[in-house]
Amino acid sequence: MCRNIRTLHNFEPSATTAEVEAAALQYVRKVSGSTKPSQANQEAFDHAVHEIAHITQHLLDSLVTHAPAKNRDEEAAKAKARAAVRYGTA
Repeated sequence: MCRNIRTLHNFEPSATTAEVEAAALQYVRKVSGSTKPSQANQEAFDHAVHEIAHITQHLLDSLVTHAPAKNRDEEAAKAKARAAVRYGTA
């Protein structure tokens, strides 16, 4: 599950709310061991996702770097090339 969490820092444009929430959801799924919680745990699950997304956004807003911002399209192309080599589809 955690393979879906992507680096969100130092990209131009910066990470969207949807990207931050998706990372928080993946984290909560991994920690809880459940991709879909029971009705009894749904509220706690949703609250955890909300809180983790909130604190993640604070973290991203606070981080400082002197490196140039990465381009999302270029990074996606690099990842696709690595996957092609890794899985033999090159």
